[in-house]
Formats: sequence, structure tokens, C-alpha cells
Amino acid sequence: MNNFKSKILILLLFIFSCQNNIVDKEKPNVVLIVADDLGWSDLSYMGSTYYETPNIDKLSKSGMTFYNGYASSANCAPSRASMLTGKYHPFHGIYSVKNSDRGNKKTRKIIPIKTKTKLELEYFILPEMLKSKGYSTGHFGKWHMGPKGYYPEQMGFDINIGGNEHGGPGSYFSPYKYPNMSNGPKDEYLTDRLGDEVVKFIEKNKGNNFFAYVPFFSVHTPIQSKSEYEKKYRNKESNEYHNREDYAGMIQSLDENIGKILEKIEKLNLSKNTLIIFTSDNGGIKAISNQYPLRAGKGSYYEGGIKVPMIFSWPEKIEAGSTSDERISNIDFYPTIKSIIGYNETINLDGEDLTPIFNSKAFKKRELYFHFPIYLEPYNIHLDSGSDPLFRTRPGSVIIKDNWKLHHYYEDNNFELYNLENDISESKNLININKEKKAELLKDLNNWRSKNNAPIPNKLNPFYDQKYVDSLIILINKNKISGKVNKNETS
Repeated sequence: MNNFKSKILILLLFIFSCQNNIVDKEKPNVVLIVADDLGWSDLSYMGSTYYETPNIDKLSKSGMTFYNGYASSANCAPSRASMLTGKYHPFHGIYSVKNSDRGNKKTRKIIPIKTKTKLELEYFILPEMLKSKGYSTGHFGKWHMGPKGYYPEQMGFDINIGGNEHGGPGSYFSPYKYPNMSNGPKDEYLTDRLGDEVVKFIEKNKGNNFFAYVPFFSVHTPIQSKSEYEKKYRNKESNEYHNREDYAGMIQSLDENIGKILEKIEKLNLSKNTLIIFTSDNGGIKAISNQYPLRAGKGSYYEGGIKVPMIFSWPEKIEAGSTSDERISNIDFYPTIKSIIGYNETINLDGEDLTPIFNSKAFKKRELYFHFPIYLEPYNIHLDSGSDPLFRTRPGSVIIKDNWKLHHYYEDNNFELYNLENDISESKNLININKEKKAELLKDLNNWRSKNNAPIPNKLNPFYDQKYVDSLIILINKNKISGKVNKNETS
């Protein structure tokens, strides 16, 4: 009798499982590809004649390209934390990597807010939401969401290849220094290995719904390319903005491995049931790849630090070759995917569902906010074009509303106002010309900071030395201080 009951139970479980699979087939697979430090202009579909990205170009043609896509932060850990939670930075408290009092203590006027360094396990992040709906979940590449032990396996991923506490790979060639995976053959290239692992995951899960989160380490430092690619670009005509052959080689490898993923999805006839999102975690490093006409680069809240490539592709659901100038952010990924897969339980998210844009419907008018109450030292004091030569960013907040952008810096209560439609390079500060617009945006920014309990630093730093700062500026202007500051940047 017990044996009969057991067989009936197994049969019922099988029927229930089959019914669930039928329901799951109605939901798309999701592939989220996040390059590291890839700039807004570092793609051939964006007009670069030096870098070659035919596979990413193909992805762009297959779906919708957003020309005003933003990372939620100008550096990696806070941007990824907001993307995975769908929440602005005051929610998770991650503003930078490690310490927030970056740079020389004599050059900081105020004491910055302390940054958190881990994404708390209690947060219900994007992969956990997908896993709760029956998705197989895989993580491939950079994690960097906390100390040792705060790994993808603890936060909704079935498998983890490469992800741990480190922000950079140490080396792109096997034997690997930091990635959390077995070494391959000697000199195996890390980007190739990750691409192969994603392809294996897709093949294994072709009969299930899957979520592949693919945060490639490329093109983060160290800048290491395959030697044959570096040689190729050394012999190719460059320009004043894009001219590093090793960086160009890294981009080619990144593009090739995105091509591998696209090819596998097509061969398995999964294209119509797969949503692919492509972006970068923040802007490119200006000293490595100039993002002209955008000002500055990674670490700065000028456009070069936060404006990033962004593509959504889903055949027959998103029109091929379509484009949008809507200002969107990576905090919008979570609510968009939530809407698409039909997760109906309430989650308090700051981002917006982008599906109306895909369907050519009116999109909710909203502002984008950036809160950075800490310091980030320069990468190259002569090339950064940041808030000043001593910092890429000093403590402050930014709001973008329509085509207007207001910067508010806390040290001296300074403001900068730009019209991005007329001045994408943020070269003409209109703060003393359009006082009404400043007042409007500042009111919105103050309301947002109050509503979100955004911490604002206001304590003076006793070590600040104005004479020392003045002397440094004089030396910098005379080019008596070396440009390179962080030789091995990990933020």
C-alpha cells in the first residue's frame, strides 16, 4: 500500500512539474551581459573606427539601442549593487570599494560618509526573484559584492564561475590570479573561458528557463590583450580618442565571446524566447579611452563617467533596429524583467518598467538621481577632466531631469547646471544664467534626498590644508607632478 502511495505521489509530482514547464515556456530566458569599464563610445555601432565590435553591432541591430543609457554609479561596486537591487544607493549604502576617504587627507575639506562594502544577504535581488519563478541561474565573471564568502551562490545563483570578492582579475591569462574557477591550459584567455562557460550553461539548460548573468571582467585593468590582437591594432590607423592597441584587443575578445553566446542561442532556436540585455557597469577610464564628446570618465559624475552602452534585444517583442533617446538606468533592469516574467508580488523598487518603450507607448516622466557622498581620487591628474585635478569626484549629488543636469557638491555648496541637449560635453555652466531651472532641480533633489534619507557629509576634516592644496595645483599646472596616480586601480 505504501509503495502504491509512493508511486501515486511521484506521478502527481511529475504531472505538476510538466505543468510548470508549460507555464515556464511562456517566459523568456534572460541573458544580462555587463562589460566592465567599457565606455559609451567604445563600440563601432557608436561610431568608433578603431575598435571593432561586429557582434555587439549585430545585437544592436536585432533590438533597441538606447543612446541615453546610464549606469547608476560612476564606479563598479555601487553600480552593480543598484542594478541587482533595483534601488538607489541610500538603500544599500555601497558608494565605493573599500574606504570612502580616498585621496590625500590634506586635500579633503569634509569627512565623507562611510561606505558599506557588502550587499546584504537579506536583500531580495534580481537572481533570487528569477530563481523563485523556476529559472536556472548562472553567474559568469566578476561579482565584487562583498568580502570573502559573500559569493553569488549565497544570493540566488545555482552556479558561479569566476565571481568572488575581487574587483579585477589580476591576470587575463591562465593560470589565473583571482577568478574563482579552475585554471585552464597555460595562457588560456579569461574572456574566452567565460564565454565558453556561458555557452555550456545555455546548452545544459536549453529545456529550462535560464538566467545567465555575464559580468565579464573585460575591459577592466590590467589592460592585457592577446599578443596577435595587440599587433593587429598596432598596425591600424587610430585617432586622438581611441588609440591603445592593447585595449582594442581586449574589446575584440569581449565582442567575440558575446558572439559565441549569440550564436549558441541562435543554433538552439532560442532567440525568440530570450531577452538579451547588454551594458557596462560605468563609463570608460578617460586616460585609456577618451569618451569624447562626453566629459571625463569612470569615477566622475560628468557624462563620461555614467553614460554607458545599453541594448535590449528580444526578437518579435522588441522591434529590430529600433532606437530610443529616453534616459534610462541600470536600476530599471529589475522592474523590467519582473514585469516581463510576470512576477506579481510587490517589491519596492526605484527603477521603472521599460516595456512601454519597447511597445512605443508613453513612458513615465521621471528624474535620474546619483548620490556620491564620498571622495574618489584621480586616475590621471592631467587627463581625468573631473571636478578638479585632485579628485575625479568630490562628495555630491546629481539630478538629471528632461535635458537638464544639476551637480551639487557639498564641500563649498557649489552647483553646476548644464543643458545636455545643447551641451553634451558639459562645458558651459549655466548656474548663474538660469536660476529658475536651478531652483526647480534643487527642489526635486532635496525632496529625493529627504525621502530616501540620503546621508550628507557636513563635518569638517581637521587635516585639510588649503596651502598644501594650492601648492599641488600650481605644480600640476606646471606639469611637475606625474599624471598617473593609481597604477593598479581596483575601484
